[in-house]
Amino acid sequence: MDAQDTAARLRAIGEELSDRFYERADVIRTLMVTLLAGQHSLVLGPPGTAKSELARELTGRIDGAAYWEILLSKFTAPTRMFGPVDVAALARGEYRQVYEGRATTAHIAFIDEIFKCSTAALNETLGFLNERIYHPESGGAPIRCPLIGAITASNELPGGEDAAAIYDRLLVRIEVGYLADPSNFAALVRSAVGRQAPAARTTVALGALQHAVTEAVPAVALPDAIVDAVCTLRAALRRKELVASDRRWRQAVGLLQASAFLDGRPAVGESDLSVLTHVLWDSPAERPTVEREVLHLVNPDAREALDLADTIEELEAQLDAMAGQSREALSEWVIKKAHGPLATAGQRLEKLRAEALSAGRSTATIDRVTGRQRAVRARVLTEALGVDAGTVQVQP
Repeated sequence: MDAQDTAARLRAIGEELSDRFYERADVIRTLMVTLLAGQHSLVLGPPGTAKSELARELTGRIDGAAYWEILLSKFTAPTRMFGPVDVAALARGEYRQVYEGRATTAHIAFIDEIFKCSTAALNETLGFLNERIYHPESGGAPIRCPLIGAITASNELPGGEDAAAIYDRLLVRIEVGYLADPSNFAALVRSAVGRQAPAARTTVALGALQHAVTEAVPAVALPDAIVDAVCTLRAALRRKELVASDRRWRQAVGLLQASAFLDGRPAVGESDLSVLTHVLWDSPAERPTVEREVLHLVNPDAREALDLADTIEELEAQLDAMAGQSREALSEWVIKKAHGPLATAGQRLEKLRAEALSAGRSTATIDRVTGRQRAVRARVLTEALGVDAGTVQVQP
């Protein structure tokens, strides 16, 4: 099996999905890296952010893989997840479960509303995620499951010890929100009408993916300089009272190797450390701090973009505080306080993106901040100046 071909196909899949799912390029890449590392991910965000659709589209690109998905509730029985009772066999006095088409035989799983897992199914779900085993209801020998990785989703953070136990086992945690860039939202609206041209559909064979997970990714080298950078990051986060377990740090090494593999490199590089922004936080409130510390090591362009994000968020907060004031007062505020900083931020973000691209660095953070800048500028046009932002081409 050609590992480079596998990586190239996965990159092509990522590009195709990014064209379809606006503002989700980093999410898509992170999900692929997580699968390549043989780990599980959580996509956390409100309803209507394409979590399920994206997971199905990505996993549907793996030819030959057995796929299983479920929407959990507090009443979901373990047998519904891992294998219902064979009624015909039961009529003959035999207790047997039917595993085909359930989690027990799946290579890839999508579990929606993961934190609504019932107490009855908790232990089996943890065993499935942790050890890839299922203990039959009949008490027989454990069944080994062929699971490569699970993508899970939730609209909310876990509540209670049972859900927290599952949360701890999801190595990668990705936040998603509604579209921020007005131009992307306009494109989304347009896509709801008319016929769409058939999209390119690159796939990767199950065997090629399995070989990458078990052979090619673990073979990616981990230079001493990266080990030193990880140690530096751990110390910086501990100074801010953000402490991840040793197990989480160790598992994260596989993500670094998977990131390098996906880019077609034989050794982990500094840019791969960016994936740790999705690993080293528990509460979403901690994520910005983790992101800044990671980017301090690996991506000066993105670090400056986050500083610009602070300015943009401050301007949006000022706009919120001025709700109800006269149009004249709002216009004066725009002229004196908002227009200049927003325009400067947009211009600088453009330059940062160009510099990042020329240096081969990720633009994910810059793109996200650019989306916020455009969204705030659209609000200023609409709420403060009375201009219909939908009729204006919003520039940085």
